Amino acid sequence: MKRILIFLAALGIAGSAFAQDAQDLDRRLKAIEAKIDRMTAAQPSNEVAELRREIDVLSREIESLKNAQAPKAPTADVAAASSQTYGLGVAASKVYRAEPGVSLGGYGELTYRKEQGESARANVLRAVLYTGYKFSNRALFNSELEVEDASTEVGGNVNIEFAYLDYLLRPSANVRAGLLLMPMGLINEQHEPTAYLGARRPLTEQVILPATWSELGAGVFGDAGRFSYRGYLTTGLRGSEFSGEEGIREGRQGGGNAVAEDLAVVGRVDYHPFEGTMFGGSLYSGNSGQGVRTGSDARIRGHVSLAEVHGDSRFRGATLRAVFARGRARDVEQLADAVDPIGSSFGGWYAEGGYDLASVLPLGEASLTPYVRYERVDTQRRAATGFERNPENDNRIFTVGLAWKPIPQTVLKVDWENVENRAKTGNDRVNVSLGYIF
Repeated sequence: MKRILIFLAALGIAGSAFAQDAQDLDRRLKAIEAKIDRMTAAQPSNEVAELRREIDVLSREIESLKNAQAPKAPTADVAAASSQTYGLGVAASKVYRAEPGVSLGGYGELTYRKEQGESARANVLRAVLYTGYKFSNRALFNSELEVEDASTEVGGNVNIEFAYLDYLLRPSANVRAGLLLMPMGLINEQHEPTAYLGARRPLTEQVILPATWSELGAGVFGDAGRFSYRGYLTTGLRGSEFSGEEGIREGRQGGGNAVAEDLAVVGRVDYHPFEGTMFGGSLYSGNSGQGVRTGSDARIRGHVSLAEVHGDSRFRGATLRAVFARGRARDVEQLADAVDPIGSSFGGWYAEGGYDLASVLPLGEASLTPYVRYERVDTQRRAATGFERNPENDNRIFTVGLAWKPIPQTVLKVDWENVENRAKTGNDRVNVSLGYIF
């Protein structure tokens, strides 16, 4: 009976969240957790484990409340929820907060781009549907289906970006298997247009840490105190598709009849020192030869290693984000018959910041955020054996823009990119992006 009363008290806290102060809710929830610890120290049970899971859910909702989000409505700014629901954004993680049964969400992005010396282009860049099914409080399915460039008749395509099954054991240890988003950088797992600054994703997170990058595999994930982690065993990259212009991006297999001769491991750890701030890093290691052999029938391994560190901090109206990534690829000169192969060493970094003027202006639920970004990217920091570095692949990009959110679920971003490279052939760009989540 005491356990039931504790459970009902916890539900009462969640039900009254909108009407009470978040700090008081947090204090009361910690008191309930302390009571459970005292009552069950000698007799742990499955029932108590389930109570702890429910309390963890409520803790996440209280954290959402502190960030001015509605607990059960994933319609608030996904950027403010960067550390929630095992790294996924609000729309992508909708199934975790839903009742058992079907869950639907999604996002979309329409763009306009005018590059110096080129024709202007307008595009339905992507339209995405998140579909999930919660079998129980422990087992669920989550997926993302994406249509790119409007139609397959004009070069567009349809992709499954992720599709996995979760078995939730406890907040600190859970199991996942299927087509998985690689947990690297800031954008690959949270790539909805409301999640990041800029009308275009940073080049670092396109060619060094390619978004959206998914592979078939399995692994574990969870939250432990101020730390969160994810670790997977997956199919490896396909090194024969690497290039100087696109980096490792075209080597992604994405679960499409993926060659699985070579596997890879990837892991990530994040530290959340206080509300709104996260620091972390990730590592990737695996061969990319996928069975390709030399003329003497020796197997080409094509080992690829990647490492990155990242930070994301939000305080009142200010946002600061940064990613630093480095990679190495072996045997690339044997894998790709290309004039411009990826380098044996490659890397990039960017730092960006913005300030929401709604913090000082009476804009209601709207926000208006000027932002800047500086980025360095080079897919050939060290050229592959027998090749020279292409100076066009060593880029410096400065971006300045403005993001307007009339409501938290939609965003209009307009920015200008100053693009320079060592070949002095960079073209400046004007970008416009209209995005939404639901």
